[in-house]
This record gives sequence, C-alpha cells and structure tokens, in this order.
Amino acid sequence: MIRTPLRPLARILQARQKGENPDVIERENLRLRHEQMRDKARARAEVRLLILGLAFFSAFTIIGARMGLLASTEPAVARELAAIFPEMDAADLERRFTDGRRFMWLRRTLSPEQMQAVHEIGDPGLLFGPREMRLYPNGPIAAHVLGAASFGAEGVHSAEVIGTAGIEKKLDARLRDPAQAGTPLALSLDLTVQATVEEVLDVGMQMMNAKGAAAIVMEVKTGEIIAMASLPDYDPNHRPNPVLPRDAEPGDSPVFNRAVQGVYELGSTFKVFATAQAMELGLVGPETMVDADAPMVWGRHRIREFQNKNYGPLLSVTDVIVKSSNVGTARLALEIGGLRQQAFLKSLGFFDPVPVELIEAPTGRPLLPKRWADIVTITTSYGHGMSASPLHLAAAYATIANGGLKVTPTLLRQDNPRPGPRVMREEVAHASVDMLRQVVTRGTASLAEVPGYEVAGKTGTADKPRRTGGYYDDKVINTFASLFPASDPKYVVLVTLDEPVDTTGPEPRRTAGWTAVPVTAEIIRRIAPLLDIRPKVEAAPLTAVSAVRNDG
Repeated sequence: MIRTPLRPLARILQARQKGENPDVIERENLRLRHEQMRDKARARAEVRLLILGLAFFSAFTIIGARMGLLASTEPAVARELAAIFPEMDAADLERRFTDGRRFMWLRRTLSPEQMQAVHEIGDPGLLFGPREMRLYPNGPIAAHVLGAASFGAEGVHSAEVIGTAGIEKKLDARLRDPAQAGTPLALSLDLTVQATVEEVLDVGMQMMNAKGAAAIVMEVKTGEIIAMASLPDYDPNHRPNPVLPRDAEPGDSPVFNRAVQGVYELGSTFKVFATAQAMELGLVGPETMVDADAPMVWGRHRIREFQNKNYGPLLSVTDVIVKSSNVGTARLALEIGGLRQQAFLKSLGFFDPVPVELIEAPTGRPLLPKRWADIVTITTSYGHGMSASPLHLAAAYATIANGGLKVTPTLLRQDNPRPGPRVMREEVAHASVDMLRQVVTRGTASLAEVPGYEVAGKTGTADKPRRTGGYYDDKVINTFASLFPASDPKYVVLVTLDEPVDTTGPEPRRTAGWTAVPVTAEIIRRIAPLLDIRPKVEAAPLTAVSAVRNDG
C-alpha cells in the first residue's frame, strides 16, 4: 500500500514561494488519510456484520427446522428405551414424557451394557445419576438370610440404600451407620457349606417330588447358624414380588423362608422332649418299661401307632424313641402332666418366635392350642396339635446336644459366646443323645448312617392339615432332626420336606425315614469334611489281620 506523505516537499516549497503556511498542507493530508482509513474500516465492519448475520440466520434456520422435525415426528426415544428394557412400555413412556414434568426416574439400576445402549440413543435429556447400590455376587445362595436392599430417599446424584428383607432389613440401622461403615458385619454362615446344603437340598427335593424344602446347620456350642436354606428360592439382585393365587399356600412364594416363617406340626421329632422331661423329673430312666399297648383309648379318642402296629405291651423308654411309639410317648406325657409339659417346652423356646436376626422371624410364631386339655398333652408329646418352625426344632435339639444348656440361634459370628441357662441335667441330655443314636443304628432312621460320623437323630412324619379342617390322607410334612458326632456333638442338621413322596419302590413311600433321612445323610456326608470333622474309624478286629513272611 502506497501512502501519501503528510508534508510533500514540492508543495511545501511552492507554498513558501506564495507566502502560504506549510502546516496547513500537513493538516489537510492528515484529515484525508483519516477519512480514507474510516471508510475502509466501515467497509470491513459491514462485511463482518453481513457474515455474522448470515451465520445466525443459518443457525436459527437449522434449529427451527430440527425442532419442527421433532415436533412433527413420533417419539423415537420411547421406542428405543422399550427395546432396551422389555419391562417398559413405549406408549406409557410417551405419556410420561409429555405430561409436563421436568424430571423423573426411568430406571434405578443399569448394567454397563444397558448404560451404553441408552447412551447410544443420543438424546440429551437422558441423564445418568451416580449412586451406591448393593450387589449379591453369589446370586441365590443364602438369599433368605441376606434378604434384599432397595433405594430410600433418591436424588439426581445419589440414593439412600435401605434393607427391605432378611438380615439387611433387621440390621438396617447398623449397616447404614456412617460410624461403622468401615467395620464389616461378620455373619456365622459358611459360604461353602451353605452352597453345598442348597445343592443337596435342591436335588433331594426333586428326587422326593417335594414342593418345598428347608435345611439348617447349627453349631451346638454357640448357636451359630452355619447354613440355612429354603426352597424355592430367588436371586436377591432381582427380588421378586410374586402375586400368588388365592388357593396358594404362603410357602409357595419363593421369598417365603420356610426355615423361619414356616410353622408346621413336626411329628415324632417331639418325642425326645417327652422322654427327656420324664427323665429330668425322675419319673423314668432309659431302661424303664412303660405301657405301649396299642391302641390306647382316652375318652373318645384312640391313640394308634403307625400302620396300626402294636409295640406293646411294654417298651423301654429307649425303645419308645427307637420304635417311635405314639402310645408309649403318650403314657409318659400323662405322667408329666400338661402344666409341666408346657413349662418344659417353653424353656426350650417353643412358645415364642425365635430371636434370630431376621426381620421375618416374628412371623414364625408357634401355633398353640387354646386349651391345654389332656388330649393336647398326649398329641403334643408326639408332635401333633401344636406347630413350630424348623428353626425352633433345631435350637431345641442343639440344647440337648449341648449337654442341656439352652442354645439361642444366631446368624452373627460369636467371638465370646455366653452359655445359656440349664434346661435339663447333663446326664439326661447325654442319655437322650444316646437314644437318638440308636434311632439311626437300629430304628426308623437307618438310612442316616454315615460311616465314621456317628449320626443321631429322630424322624417326624406329620399329616398336612387342610385349610378347611382335618388332614390330608396323602400329603405330609417330613422332618429329620439330627446331630453329629453322637459321642461329642458339634453340629445339628435339620431337613424338612413339604409333601415328599419316594416313588423308587413298588409303592409310594411318604415317611421321613424314606425321604428326609437320606437327604440329611447326604448333606452330612458332604459338609462334615468342610467343617473339619474327621471320621471316626474303628480299628479292624485282630482276626481280620494276617501277617505274611517273605524270606526271599
């Protein structure tokens, strides 16, 4: 660019010759230069404003066209979300999207794959809020113990995790306490034993054609529950809320904990309490003979034995348990009397819900007769007329196995357990364990024998009550309450089957000896090594040993 000098020499000389002021020339040239610069700047500004105007016009045109396109088309977002989440309905989503609200939760939890799929929809209105959540990596294992968790107060960037069932709900305050956030809650469950029990119980339930089952493994000295299973079960990551038909039983729901909430007539497993109390009161000893002549007539009632057998006229107290005599047990119960019977059963915990750390435990309240007449004393002695949960029974058997000191079940690890009150003398408890051992060696639970582990226990077969009154002829609740090893009891193992039937023989077999007993035996066979219980191997007789001399 060539710029005109402000004081051109030729014009300066010419102005001086004419007597004019040379400075006027400079001021005039400066004015002309400024005008020229202003005109150029205005031209550039006009071009920029034109370009900027065109840019804004284009942008608003595109935005307006896009908004018009969105307004004139169907909600693509609702359909794509419904494709990612089958439980969502596209029409319902569209209605919720257009009802005027500014914010709503679409889903509380997402898998990484689902999150990526939502992200790929590309809608800026879909936001992801970070939050803590509870995961159960072992799926349905111990589902009824752990329970479930959900969300309480929710915001865009956080959500409150609260327990909704099981131990999650019962100990919710402890689990949510910030002061104890770094302290783990140690449960008594052994995950390996729990998984093994559930596996065997599931197979056994199917083999015995049962509609449900429960199993408990309890440590005798501390009351620690090593395993607790209830079938059918569920995955606590996706806890169901099943709607059952009106004619369904509570136990048909997968969220129903049969081990704690299920209250059943537990049949002949109660007989050992009658014999133990009679020995505790000094009325009889293990070898005392009692009247077992059947049938027994009491007023208008006739007390019969299974399959109308007659084990009488006399049986020892031990054989009353071994042969599972209703009549013999009834005679002992009448000697004890109703008031003393109630007091003894109450001392074993049968009159109150089990105080275990589950929110469902209070619903497992035993069902007791309104009037405790003599016939109730008789029927209760062999497990009919009152109902309790499998956990009640397991705790009572643990009390016997613990030398007569009461055992209170717990799901929390016990570092310094305190012994419970004495319920029966130690010698009475030992004699009761010996009777239970003989039930396995020569009685109704022969299929429970696991070589090396000295299993002891008692079978119970109870007719299932109808809702309309009376009992089914072909439906039973079977229970086997066991402990091992009998010489020094460490664990109680209890199995209950709902409506089992063994169809492997020529005739259907519904007694506990054919159903609950073999399932329990397999559980003990599998878990004893896991619990570090070494089998007791008997030395071979000397006649069976031979010596070989090799002179070569």
